Amino acid sequence: MVNLNGNLVEQETVLSQNRAFLYGDAVFETLKVVNGKVLFMEDHYFRLMASMRIIRMQIPMNFTLENLEQYILELADMNSCSDSCRVRFTVYRNDGGFYLPTDRNVSFLISTTTLESKSYILKEEPYEVELFKDFYITKQLLSTIKSTNKLINTVGSIFADENGYQNCLLLNEEKNVVEALNGNLFMISGNRLVTPPLSEGCLNGIMRKQVLALAKKTVGLEVIEEPISPFDLQKADELFITNVIQGIQPITKYRKKDFTIYWSKILLEKINQLVEIN
Repeated sequence: MVNLNGNLVEQETVLSQNRAFLYGDAVFETLKVVNGKVLFMEDHYFRLMASMRIIRMQIPMNFTLENLEQYILELADMNSCSDSCRVRFTVYRNDGGFYLPTDRNVSFLISTTTLESKSYILKEEPYEVELFKDFYITKQLLSTIKSTNKLINTVGSIFADENGYQNCLLLNEEKNVVEALNGNLFMISGNRLVTPPLSEGCLNGIMRKQVLALAKKTVGLEVIEEPISPFDLQKADELFITNVIQGIQPITKYRKKDFTIYWSKILLEKINQLVEIN
């Protein structure tokens, strides 16, 4: 089952005039539901509203936090995955027009995928990354939102798979490291936790926000948002990737450098405590 504009239906077919399909005229949120609760729902909601405003979408009157949360939980329950599931909430402009839409209203589609684990679990197996240099992220506001234009991430994922890497790190036009293919990047050097600022073009990640707050309040790391160069990576003690589904994914190797996972374990434990997952 999926939720299409508030109605539970068996399936939704992408039509030839769908603007998300034709032009990438859509934004989305990836959320996690655990024990009948949407994790970080308020943060997701305000990021979605901001994303819609950035690309000049009309926000319907019924797009309240309470309504969207109800739609998500209702679908998760209908699909028997409210204990632990991944949710995709996509908002797209209605059919019509070419680049210029003839209908400024929006529709939405919610789908779910069952997850095996409720808790965020640290994966300690080898996880090697490399830079993806074929295409670059631009330093602009559009790069910070979750739009359906993800060609760099798609091509980069194919590159990683073909070359035996678990992930790739993306660069902006100034050749600074921005993020991973599927999440934000953090670097630890000594007692400093460093991540690129949003002005570098990285996604305004939900888990990024949680890690920054936890690092400042609970573990005593010096938190710094500043550009990261490829040379900085090889001087780091630890690298990890964050997203709302995995939590924290430690990077164990970049080129000839091996990394520890000490702080990744500590921060992931704090995240599990924060969301009260047992």
